[in-house]
Amino acid sequence: MSGPPLRIEVLYIADCPAYRPTMNLLREALIAEGIHTQIIEVLVADEKMAAALKFGGSPTIRINGLDVAEDPASSGTLTCRLYPGSQQTGVPPVAMLRRAIANACVPRKE
Repeated sequence: MSGPPLRIEVLYIADCPAYRPTMNLLREALIAEGIHTQIIEVLVADEKMAAALKFGGSPTIRINGLDVAEDPASSGTLTCRLYPGSQQTGVPPVAMLRRAIANACVPRKE
């Protein structure tokens, strides 16, 4: 798949049980889409940082600044996150990740 370069960020809190499974799933989704890019991991250390980042809970995945859940709401606090349609608490569905990756790869018209 080709298109603009992707900036992928995973924001998480320490000891988040969904962080590692989400990272593994994200890597698998990128491979399935034929994308080779760096994943920027951001440890959200405190409430001030959470508020500044408009943190949506751990883990939060943003591709080119957009939340993969297409949910602009954010708590800005150090909490766990639940993704709609997920069978695993806090881990986004692979279809959500692949859709977000595919959407980010489409060149934008200006």
